[in-house]
Amino acid sequence: MDKKIIAFGASSSKNSINKKLATYTANLFENAKVEILDLNDYEMSVFSVDKEANGFPKEAQAFLDKIAEADLLVVSMAEHNGNYTAAFKNILDWTSRINGKVFQGKRMLLMATSPGARGGKSVLDISKDRFPRHDANLVGTFSLPSFYENFDNANGIINVDLKNELLEIVKEIDL
Repeated sequence: MDKKIIAFGASSSKNSINKKLATYTANLFENAKVEILDLNDYEMSVFSVDKEANGFPKEAQAFLDKIAEADLLVVSMAEHNGNYTAAFKNILDWTSRINGKVFQGKRMLLMATSPGARGGKSVLDISKDRFPRHDANLVGTFSLPSFYENFDNANGIINVDLKNELLEIVKEIDL
């Protein structure tokens, strides 16, 4: 029976490089059904306790329901000013109020990429620290620096060393 991978780039950009990396990586796993989420499908008003008093947006529960379907989460974090994107942070804020264990004990391959040489290292470090508190079971992490020099849409990761590093991580994750 095929396992289910839920993957997303933690960005609302229509041309998200993190979504490209998450999609590429999720499809490296054999015998898996892959579903790619688009954060734009979970757009909600900005979280506040005042708005929470009126109830939870259906999009927040829908996001939690998708996480529940996964055998593995492949998440690539976009970095805005060294932290989560506003779109992802808002989803995290809303969903964590419904269920503090947003990631529901699911295994997660956590990644980041950016156009720069640090490859989203700041947001990756923040996420590695934070996500286990929301019940993510981190089974691997990966950073792809200098996205536009190391990735192309037709071939994926083109830097041999970085590609091999990711392939080794994927191989170690038993689906």
